Amino acid sequence: MQKHLAALAVALVGACAGAEAQPRPTMAENAAPVPLVDVTAPDAALVAAVNGEWRPAADRARDQYRHPQASLAFWGLRPGMTIVEISPGAGSWWTQILAPYARMTNGRYVAGYVDLGSPNVTDSARDVRASFLREYANTALYGQVEAVNFGMTSGLALPDNSADFVLVARAYHNWAGGDGVTQRYMSEFARVLKPGGVLAVEQHRAPAGSDVAVTAPNGYVPESYLIIEAERVGLRLADRSEINANPRDDHDHPFGVWTLPPVRQSAPRGQPDNPNFDHAPYDAIGESDRMTLRFVKP
Repeated sequence: MQKHLAALAVALVGACAGAEAQPRPTMAENAAPVPLVDVTAPDAALVAAVNGEWRPAADRARDQYRHPQASLAFWGLRPGMTIVEISPGAGSWWTQILAPYARMTNGRYVAGYVDLGSPNVTDSARDVRASFLREYANTALYGQVEAVNFGMTSGLALPDNSADFVLVARAYHNWAGGDGVTQRYMSEFARVLKPGGVLAVEQHRAPAGSDVAVTAPNGYVPESYLIIEAERVGLRLADRSEINANPRDDHDHPFGVWTLPPVRQSAPRGQPDNPNFDHAPYDAIGESDRMTLRFVKP
């Protein structure tokens, strides 16, 4: 296998010609396959995925704040892994990197995406999941993207000890309502990870000592909250990084973290945008201050 992959090592230049005009190809577009890479040089795959021309320009512009190559290297992404991305959303920023990376290295990409097993699932939620799968249907570029149930009813619908890498990006503030959601999901991540597997966390960070009940509605969570919840289910904090720190973020914004780029909210949720809102001071901050944590299953 190693010899076979090494023989197939090629540059990605031209693999997605025309991707600027059509940043998210579909299977019907007959795009050229993304080649496999030499897994004896794992950084080559990561560099290729991060610099892929298929990534929309708006996504690449955010690299200055989200540092994908450094973050994924810190978390320990490796060729051939089974990668699980939790609640990626339509046109996910991370999916554009992780799915091609899995394709290039003979890995597997799975999205924990909408709980179709829930009796309360809506038609719109079903449509969102179907839209995501259509978005990433180009197997030549993204490989065989999968979606499995993820929610309070189904948990994370993967077998025990089946994942190498679980990424949760900017989601914990949605779960920190004190009703057991974080605990339920953390235990599921621990269950599906293999021994030695990684839970990778990117999350808007509240100041140390903050009350999560106060900060979560504004999109921020204190590091201590996540560390406690992860350790409660048997995961171990292996390391933390300041790769995605932003000392300019004072966490005091009229519409929470969504006041900052890239959302740039200008009015209370559900109300029309305020054309007179002054974005300048918030644009000057840039994207949020974020924690970057790596947990490992012993």
